[in-house]
Amino acid sequence: MVAIPASGRGNATRITALHLASGLLAAALLLPILAVFLTAMGDSEGLWAHLASTVLPLYVWNTLLLMAGVTVVSLGFGVGSAWLVARYAFPGSRVLEWALLLPAAVPGYLIAYTYTDFLEYAGPVQASLRSLFGWSSARDYWFPEIRSMYGASLVLGAVLYPYVYMMARTAFLQTPASMMEAGQLARRNLFWSIALPLARPAIIAGLALVLMETISDFGTVEYFAIQTLTLGIFNVWLGMNNLSAAAQIACVAFVLILALLALETVARSRRRFADTSRRQLAASPVPLQGRRALFCFLACALPVTIGFVIPVAVLLSFVLKGYSLDLTGGAGAAAINSLGVALLVAFLVMAAATFLGLASAYGGGSHLRRLTAVASIGYAFPGTILAVGVVTTAGYLDGGIARISDGLFGISYSGWLTSGVGLVVLACVVRFQAVGRGAVASGLERVPPHLVEAGRMLGQTLSGSLVKIVTPLIRSSVAAGAVLVFVDVMKELPMTLLLRPFNFETLATYVYQYAKDELLEEAALPALLIVAAGILPVIVLSRAISASRPGCRRPA
Repeated sequence: MVAIPASGRGNATRITALHLASGLLAAALLLPILAVFLTAMGDSEGLWAHLASTVLPLYVWNTLLLMAGVTVVSLGFGVGSAWLVARYAFPGSRVLEWALLLPAAVPGYLIAYTYTDFLEYAGPVQASLRSLFGWSSARDYWFPEIRSMYGASLVLGAVLYPYVYMMARTAFLQTPASMMEAGQLARRNLFWSIALPLARPAIIAGLALVLMETISDFGTVEYFAIQTLTLGIFNVWLGMNNLSAAAQIACVAFVLILALLALETVARSRRRFADTSRRQLAASPVPLQGRRALFCFLACALPVTIGFVIPVAVLLSFVLKGYSLDLTGGAGAAAINSLGVALLVAFLVMAAATFLGLASAYGGGSHLRRLTAVASIGYAFPGTILAVGVVTTAGYLDGGIARISDGLFGISYSGWLTSGVGLVVLACVVRFQAVGRGAVASGLERVPPHLVEAGRMLGQTLSGSLVKIVTPLIRSSVAAGAVLVFVDVMKELPMTLLLRPFNFETLATYVYQYAKDELLEEAALPALLIVAAGILPVIVLSRAISASRPGCRRPA
């Protein structure tokens, strides 16, 4: 029997089987992360010293340069468009509100492949320029090289700016009308003096997510031949067959991740402002017409065009011209594999997140709440780093199981954890646990705190109250989290490339293999399937952001 305080959520008087099981599950999710640091302590056979004196400074410098370039693009696209659609009403603004989130459905590696094909010498852009101006060869004109640091910054910023956009737009929508009116009375610029300072913490939090994804990116930097820390981990692990040195590079990347997490935490801690009016109302959008409306439309349409319209148009052109392979052969098997892995991971992530969320929220105590929060830190780690930890953890587990089964039962164990698709599933469950935890936590915040206590008074056990009363109330949040996890797994590339068994392809790896061989047109249809999987969550996110406006009666 556990004494639950009046709030229904407090410190437990003693440990129950439910809380013990949740603590063990949270600890298990942390094992791959801890294994990265244990692996880094191993002997790299002198390779680490060689890397530190030769290519490691280049890896760090290129990573920082890429982060700086992506910062400029994502802030320019995200903050500017968020302010225009939140502050002004112009023809097309209602469509652009959700269309500006569409680039989030396009993986970074896909836009890199499509723009290379679109802008290369034999592509339609340069071919049209030669035809228009009568140029006969590349010596007659200059054209920017897409496979460069600038090109990588543009393509990554074009698909990652929605993180900044949705955080900034939410902050702009929640800025009270009273503060805007005060700024107008003081004759201040409303954007620079009022809206931007209030939204700065939210923008920094969104930028931290953008930069975490930038550090995690593999497909774009590998295709553009930019030596970053993530690509270095991949090269050292597979190219030099040295897991310890790869883990040591991963620890360097982890330092950057910690800095971004600290930045995001500080930003959220300052995310406060006060509105003393009795009823908080958002500022009404200012209607625009004529040239100003046209300028706003073009400025907001530019990020969508670069990040979504052009890549999808290129892929559709390949399909319509008959270049793409159909889904009856390898592409069909890859689609089935992707669907199966994504569904399984979504189920496991949400099951674990729901179990941990309920156990920690109701009588779990502060220690269990901290442990479950730390267990969801995997999303902050690049896929290549988690892959190192997952392989190490699975190797230790397989070795232990083999010794036990052979010593006690005389049964030969072949090590299925390190030889099947289970590694991919485990890595994805660890990395995307934060998505599930966020969805469950948002649902639990809306559950009345006395329901569990009422169930206990009616004779239900703690577990029974959680299953029969609380779980049905957070069902929609769990479903939303499952959709987001499903989409993330469908797009996942680096962990799948490193951990998949032989002859196992997902849509992401299938498209990657063809694009790497300069045959993107043959994988256009599978690439479009990846994009299509991410469109529905984008629309749902847009509706939730619109509902965050003060005074809006639509449910978030």
